[in-house]
Amino acid sequence: MIDKPALRARLRAVRDGAARDRPMRVPPAFTDRLTAGTVVAGYAPFGSEADPAPLLAAAADAGCRLALPHVTRRDRPMRFLAWRCGDDLSEGLYRLRQPDADAPEVVPDIILTPLLGFDADGHRLGQGAGFYDRAFARLPFAWRVGVAWSVQQVDHCPADPWDVPLHAIVTESDWIVP
Repeated sequence: MIDKPALRARLRAVRDGAARDRPMRVPPAFTDRLTAGTVVAGYAPFGSEADPAPLLAAAADAGCRLALPHVTRRDRPMRFLAWRCGDDLSEGLYRLRQPDADAPEVVPDIILTPLLGFDADGHRLGQGAGFYDRAFARLPFAWRVGVAWSVQQVDHCPADPWDVPLHAIVTESDWIVP
């Protein structure tokens, strides 16, 4: 059995040391899903997380509505609040940058997801608080795309019964479909 806390620590160190001078790819398989009015949820990267800005810019250019996650407490669900590129962000729980609480809540069609590690089967290892897995369970129709550096790929990510796999992963060099 894989020790998730130890794997998280190792992958965090790998991600922290990753060369981040290349932007995320914006593959045709992503842009093909972008239509005016589609709601694309991204995130404001924290620390060494891969930056989804190029993907969000492509979505905005295609007429999509954008959103970012908003969290208040670990025992409350993550909400997705409307956001536009350049809007100010507030500091929230865990020092996450997020829209103000009074921004309108939206339901995403596409969720761009940060992670610590992923495998070719679409399993992801997150920070461990379960916010994204709970959101995925609540929004089963949303297309789930992990955003990561290629060095974050592992042979096998441990998956618990509540873990929801990704539909795709985008890195600075690849588009991976499990």
